[in-house]
Amino acid sequence: MSAEVLPYTVKPHPVSGLYSGKMGIWLFLASEVMLFGALFSTYIFLRVGDPAWPSHEETHLSIPIGTINTLILITSSITMVMAWASCKMNNIAKAKMWLTVTAGLALAFLVLKFSLEYYPKIQHGNVPSKSTFYAIYFTMTGLHALHIIGGVAVIAYFIGPGAKLWKTDPEYYTNRIECTGLYWHFVDLVWIFLFPVFYLL
Repeated sequence: MSAEVLPYTVKPHPVSGLYSGKMGIWLFLASEVMLFGALFSTYIFLRVGDPAWPSHEETHLSIPIGTINTLILITSSITMVMAWASCKMNNIAKAKMWLTVTAGLALAFLVLKFSLEYYPKIQHGNVPSKSTFYAIYFTMTGLHALHIIGGVAVIAYFIGPGAKLWKTDPEYYTNRIECTGLYWHFVDLVWIFLFPVFYLL
């Protein structure tokens, strides 16, 4: 689509001060905040209202695994920034490298989550239908995992077919990477809240 149809794909809109993609991603993230905000509120009400809420020993959540996954996602946020910075420095090869590292870290998170947390719990019968705790745990962490999968798909697109945009309009491509980065930082931030809520408190 040409810049004549969408005139603010690169330059900021005079009213908002944001280019169209950035305005769109902020509006999308606002809706995501409401979604996860409702889930966190639900968790608080369920936990406060249940005197028999399970202890850490009963939930079988591994703090070391949760900590490793937290470090993985924080690192992936850094690599995402490096990808955007590489685009700003007109180095598409480095940008693709950092995007690949980001996607790799995200996949590592998912592998640890599914193989060392979800699978053992399901094997031992700790499924959503077992208790309120497991219902909200699988709902919130599962929704977060879906967001990570979506983020990996977008990153993979910009490493592959979407990289063609760099040849025709590098600044537009850089803006797309920035928008992807904003989404990715939000996904990481959600986990930073999920980790203490489920694993530490």
